[in-house]
Amino acid sequence: MARVFLDSRVMGLRNLALLGAASLVLVACGSDRNARNYGSTASQNRVTSAAVYHSTARFASGPIANACLQAGRKAANRQLCGCVQHVADRSLSSADQRRAVGFFADPHSAQEIRQSDGSRNEAFWQRYKAFAARAEQTCQGL
Repeated sequence: MARVFLDSRVMGLRNLALLGAASLVLVACGSDRNARNYGSTASQNRVTSAAVYHSTARFASGPIANACLQAGRKAANRQLCGCVQHVADRSLSSADQRRAVGFFADPHSAQEIRQSDGSRNEAFWQRYKAFAARAEQTCQGL
């Protein structure tokens, strides 16, 4: 009985970790209900963000883009993964990017870092969350 409970709990954590990893790739596919409205509509924000993205780095390459493309997610494409990489280049150090790439290979590690009590992990997780929010706003609709 205890083993069944433990197995279901592990499966729940594994599913949560997979969801977290998938959100990195799919972060740009959010809906209007998640958009922040600072005096303009969500669609105007997307157009502005898309214009900035298209004018700066159409197909950025790097560790995040490579992991994004190799993860095999439905929504992953060169344009979306390049956009996410572009945001990562502006938001995360190269060490943070290498650490985030590990989430694709081992989604459970994201959950471990998020739940960790260590100050380094907590600081990284705050930077990572800020990156994810920027990527969602910038890459939406690609």
